[in-house]
Amino acid sequence: MKSVFCLFIAISSVLNSNAQQYKPVDSLSEVNFTIKNFGINTTGSFKGLSGKINFSPNNLSNSSFSVSLIANTINTDIEMRDNHLRKTEYFDVAKYPQISFNSTKITADAAETGTYTIFGRLNLKGVVKEISFPFKVVAKNNGLLFTGSFKINRKDFNIGGGTTVLSNSTQLDLKVFAIKN
Repeated sequence: MKSVFCLFIAISSVLNSNAQQYKPVDSLSEVNFTIKNFGINTTGSFKGLSGKINFSPNNLSNSSFSVSLIANTINTDIEMRDNHLRKTEYFDVAKYPQISFNSTKITADAAETGTYTIFGRLNLKGVVKEISFPFKVVAKNNGLLFTGSFKINRKDFNIGGGTTVLSNSTQLDLKVFAIKN
């Protein structure tokens, strides 16, 4: 029995080692959003990216993303608006200081090399929703650059209350640069 347990641990270690471990580099990454406010595109960003990325295109079943942002870092280049967005009706950063994403599955696009779809749970303002979106990976500067875009409905996450001047749909654009851990 003891030898079966040791064999299981050894096999698990080999399988898990196939996925390379990476750490996102906040200063070289971008998490941007676009939302219509009074019918005009309003853009902003978040910083404070941290977490763990295990990724191998040859072993997607052992690949995973567990990353988070600091909600208080919201930046639309207008300080008054940023302070308003940090309040309870919007991001409630005092109560929900982090925005996080944890993957549950990654699949490869058979038609285009370097393109994948990630499935996972987005935790925003204490609401957890299943999302999925396509992303691309390219090797760059001794690391990997992950890029992708997706849309969410702000009302699904209780952001912005019942305001009618703000669109419900928000576009998020990601450029995450990660180095080997």
